[in-house]
Amino acid sequence: MSEQRSGARVGGTGSKAVLVLDDGRVYTGTAFGAVGQTLGEAVFSTGMSGYQETLTDPSYHGQIVVATAPQIGNTGWNGEDGESRNDEIWVAGYAVRDPSPRASNWRATGTLDDELVRQGIVGIAGIDTRAVVRHLRTAGSMKAGIFSGDALADPDELLSRVRSQPSMLGADLAGEVSTDSSYVVEADGAHRFTVAALDLGIKTNTPRNFAKRGIRSHVLPSSTTFAELAELKPDGVFLSNGPGDPATADHVVEVTREVLAAGIPLLGICFGNQILGRALGRSTYKMTFGHRGINVPVIDHTTGRVAITAQNHGFALEGEAGEEFDTQFGRAIVSHTCANDGVVEGIKLLDGRAFSVQYHPESAAGPHDAEYLFDQFVDLMAGEK
Repeated sequence: MSEQRSGARVGGTGSKAVLVLDDGRVYTGTAFGAVGQTLGEAVFSTGMSGYQETLTDPSYHGQIVVATAPQIGNTGWNGEDGESRNDEIWVAGYAVRDPSPRASNWRATGTLDDELVRQGIVGIAGIDTRAVVRHLRTAGSMKAGIFSGDALADPDELLSRVRSQPSMLGADLAGEVSTDSSYVVEADGAHRFTVAALDLGIKTNTPRNFAKRGIRSHVLPSSTTFAELAELKPDGVFLSNGPGDPATADHVVEVTREVLAAGIPLLGICFGNQILGRALGRSTYKMTFGHRGINVPVIDHTTGRVAITAQNHGFALEGEAGEEFDTQFGRAIVSHTCANDGVVEGIKLLDGRAFSVQYHPESAAGPHDAEYLFDQFVDLMAGEK
């Protein structure tokens, strides 16, 4: 599934726009950002801040994000907080209630509206986003479209366009957001370890977290083979976050199994958690509305501690808290679950060689409760070395 975007790079503030959902609901507002048409899966994010990090997160590829916070855009846009290379916006569209017409932050280099126009992102403002969120929370994430300008048509025609797009279930998207060629992010100061990071939609703050711990990151395309990865002689392997249905990522799952067989320390986050789970024989499923925000509580069943985490996922692993299971690579356990709904939030091999979490320890944008996981990965590599 790839979002179908036909936004003109001109602003349309004040002109009519509509958000159309797959079940026929229509929300009428005004154009925000570029004018035109965009199609994607309607999801909502509960974050009260960090919209720039959200919009540039490759995990949102193919999705129309509805902001639950009523006021968006007051801090504008800057050249430092983007989470994708070149600050590319990955969301298919953006729906907000009350956009700020001006930026009020000393770091801002422009307004949010101007950046949406510059990158051709079609949005809508002035709708009751909390009503949309309540509906999506009940009915589930669904196909949707935002239409403005020449893309407007009668409701039946717009609904037909929405329903004709591919579903997120079965969507193979990691390759669409992955880097085309490998690149290196050097360690800050003395080099301690080398990590091969498979880019399934990696956020820029992850290599930065590695760098400040003395780790050189080789960021690799999602199509990389184990043989190519092994040539780097990495001390560890990292599986990044990313978009789409993990059930389609057979190549990366096979590479992960080869990494496990070789005994190389491994850390996965978000999409990477689902990949490790599949490599260990677990199945995945599509959640009703997913977890998206920066305030999701997760229980670590090893310590009993709760971390407030940043998350963005619409798929999850099958399993229950504390469940142990056999794998080809030894016994494994469901190590973390969500305190809200019991969804699996982490798994690990009991011998400690590989572990993963469903959330974002790089904390962009979100709390820093889970940043210690990078140190845990360093300790694992140090022990193996």
